[in-house]
Amino acid sequence: MASDSDLIALYSKRILALAADIPHRGRLAAPQASVKKRAPLCGSTVTVDLSMADGVVSDFAQEVKACALGQASAALMGRHIIGRSRVEVETARDALRAMLKEEGPPPGAPFDGFEVLEPARDYRNRHASILLALEATTEAMAEAERADCA
Repeated sequence: MASDSDLIALYSKRILALAADIPHRGRLAAPQASVKKRAPLCGSTVTVDLSMADGVVSDFAQEVKACALGQASAALMGRHIIGRSRVEVETARDALRAMLKEEGPPPGAPFDGFEVLEPARDYRNRHASILLALEATTEAMAEAERADCA
């Protein structure tokens, strides 16, 4: 069981501030792609709407119903998502997964800031929620690219 000091470190002021300020909150009226992902263990959900132009995200919105850690992750991703390619987002997703599960380094530029979530490494039941926003976004980007090729 986690001690009080462990939980305080996990839910730092920085994480709570990020969770309270999620960019691109809401839904798009006419997205090229929309993906909803759910973390089965905790029930957190993220819905991503996006449009792409010239291989990068041109418009983006997200609806986030997750714990503070999932919200903080969505906030960090949302700050950097416009103008990003699918390769950049997949690289960030893979680095975040490795940071949580394999003690790898946090995602680098242009997705700086995820190091704030390093204390969550020890809370495996939170990993899926933290990964939701990037996973939903990569799926939506792939869907938008397929629709563009059709």
